[in-house]
Amino acid sequence: MNRKNPPTGTTPGTPDDHPHPYDAARTAHTTRASGIRAIPHIPRIPLSPATARITVIGGAVLTLASTFLAWTWTHAFPGNLTVTGYPGGLQVLTLTGAILTIAHTLAASGTPGLSRLSPTRSHTATRHLALGTLATTWYTLITIAVQLGGIVNLEPGGYLAGAASLITLLGALALPTGQTTPPPPTQPLPPWAEILIIAAAFGTGLYVLTYGIGTAYGELFTGFLLLTGFTTAALAKAGLITRLSQLTAKHRRITITAAFTAAALFPLTQDTDEYTLIAVNILIFATVALGLNVVVGLAGLLDLGYVAFLGVGAYTAALVSGSTASTLHIHFPFWAAALTGAAASLVFGVLIGAPTLRLRGDYLAIVTLGFGEIFRIAVGNLNGESGPSVTNGPNGIPNIPNLNILGYNFGDTHTLGSLTLNPFANYYLLMLLVTLLVILVFSRAGNSRIGRAWIAIREDETAATAMGINGFRVKLIAFALGATLAGLAGTVQAHVSTTVVPEQYVFAGPVPPNSAFLLAAVILGGMGTITGPLLGAALLYLIPAKLQFLQDYQLLAFGAALILLMRFRPEGIIPNRRQQLEFHEPPATAGPTPLTKAEA
Repeated sequence: MNRKNPPTGTTPGTPDDHPHPYDAARTAHTTRASGIRAIPHIPRIPLSPATARITVIGGAVLTLASTFLAWTWTHAFPGNLTVTGYPGGLQVLTLTGAILTIAHTLAASGTPGLSRLSPTRSHTATRHLALGTLATTWYTLITIAVQLGGIVNLEPGGYLAGAASLITLLGALALPTGQTTPPPPTQPLPPWAEILIIAAAFGTGLYVLTYGIGTAYGELFTGFLLLTGFTTAALAKAGLITRLSQLTAKHRRITITAAFTAAALFPLTQDTDEYTLIAVNILIFATVALGLNVVVGLAGLLDLGYVAFLGVGAYTAALVSGSTASTLHIHFPFWAAALTGAAASLVFGVLIGAPTLRLRGDYLAIVTLGFGEIFRIAVGNLNGESGPSVTNGPNGIPNIPNLNILGYNFGDTHTLGSLTLNPFANYYLLMLLVTLLVILVFSRAGNSRIGRAWIAIREDETAATAMGINGFRVKLIAFALGATLAGLAGTVQAHVSTTVVPEQYVFAGPVPPNSAFLLAAVILGGMGTITGPLLGAALLYLIPAKLQFLQDYQLLAFGAALILLMRFRPEGIIPNRRQQLEFHEPPATAGPTPLTKAEA
């Protein structure tokens, strides 16, 4: 082989998805040298692009048509899949996946009027959509067979859906993964159109979130997760998420207003308090996760007892908010109770952090884990028998009264014109304001001088100390700020749950929030970001709540999902740029790496 002038790209006339053999050898050598396992290439099915597009569209049309047929004969499977004429339950998800697959296939092929749906003109997104439709459809069919006792319980519509979705995926695998046609120059949109796109994006996000929270049974929620995950990956491959990020960065104030408006409208889409309560707990969980993100994501301190600071804030608020079971017998207004709870958590953060933050790594993790357990045991013993009468021991502090701010009772239903706010809707809006406050504090702190010092400590504490950063003081500030934010969220949690007991604040348990789930929300969502822990907290709260049908296998499925996510997305769902570069080697743009004699 001529090594003097090796080719640097594809040979003339070679399609993008058939790299030159030398490039394959160079990629294999580079991955071996860096210790990164090469991702196996998915072979293309030998079909022409035109035939492949026809196969995809035809299979998707058949998949769409199958949703209007019965998939099973009995109502024993939830979702009423026995009706011919309109889709129901999980069939709606298959229908949505088929429509999205058809739309993107046409868009990536350069169809006029749809080309803006695929800025990259890559059929990789088509593969993700076809795979998502197949996964949702076959999950439904397999679940029907398992729950009802065999494939004999499937109707012809179910067989058609399974075969058609498989044909769609095979056609998508035959499509070229590179750009089908060179994308034309993007025509700038008028400002009003860009603002309208941002509003439509947040409106769609609100609808998807409302649908996911409102899923009536676990099978539907699992199908929703499958389709949403593959669709999100397809949107990223199509370039739509990048395009939307550019618009939101350009219209930052409009984006913030649209996000807050969409979040505030959520309780108005609910008829009862059932799902609004779930949303309130998600906001509490997310707020505490953001506080932990200061400690773990920015400063790099592994805290395994962080939920104890949430408990300090909750217990403090319960003691000073006028509960009939309180041993202090005082009643502060909410603003004073919130400040008291945050201040108590701040004090505990300083008291625990001052003697322990000189430790690093696993030693610090063990100490913080011990603090979490000490807090739970201590509040369980402060019952007047094993210790002073403060927290009523295992019985906790019940009968915490509803908030009353300026005469507005959060426990009553209020009517504002044609709008009706139920009790949990009141707490949801209050918690939304608290979450916005925490986001503001996190963003300001992260972009400040102290925030840059935290990142320096996280990356290399020895180097940061050598550059003049007082590592102990910087870490103590991070620990204290994270504890304060958790205590603030705890004050609201005490009034929402109306009871605080020691069992709510453990290291690990089946129901969040606990320290293990909080840490998972930060790491899986994306350390050092704002939207990452928010999304991670929402998923980690909804998944245990919705997968009750798995019963004893719930934690097994949850653990398997975490392992898969950490394998294929170790930097988190929404990582920052630094974390992404740490976990993924950038593509080689320089010349080929010389091969050794043995490799040659």
